[in-house]
Amino acid sequence: MPKLLSIALLALCCLLGAARAEEAAAPFDNDLQRFAEILGTLHYLRGICGSNEGGKWRNEMQALLDAETPTGERRARMIAGFNRGYNGFQQTYRTCTPAATLAIRRYIDEGLKISRDLTARYAN
Repeated sequence: MPKLLSIALLALCCLLGAARAEEAAAPFDNDLQRFAEILGTLHYLRGICGSNEGGKWRNEMQALLDAETPTGERRARMIAGFNRGYNGFQQTYRTCTPAATLAIRRYIDEGLKISRDLTARYAN
């Protein structure tokens, strides 16, 4: 019986921890996930378009993770967004095309807008 109670208590703690993690989601998480996706897109597209930036956009993603310090599911969602952006365009573009160049410009503009909006709304 004590072993069963311990297992039940452990399960309850896990459930409460998961509920708290969901409650702790920041109001700007959707924007951060979209921003992460844009960074992944730029990491791929700028690479095939010969920008010679190396890992700049991946490093920007790492800086975002370092600054935000998300944990658990929140961190996983941000990383998944980056990977979704990268993989989505990797499947579409193998070489730099005018459409890829246009996409780069649009994603940079969208990323700038998100970063300005987040900064204006949530920066101290």
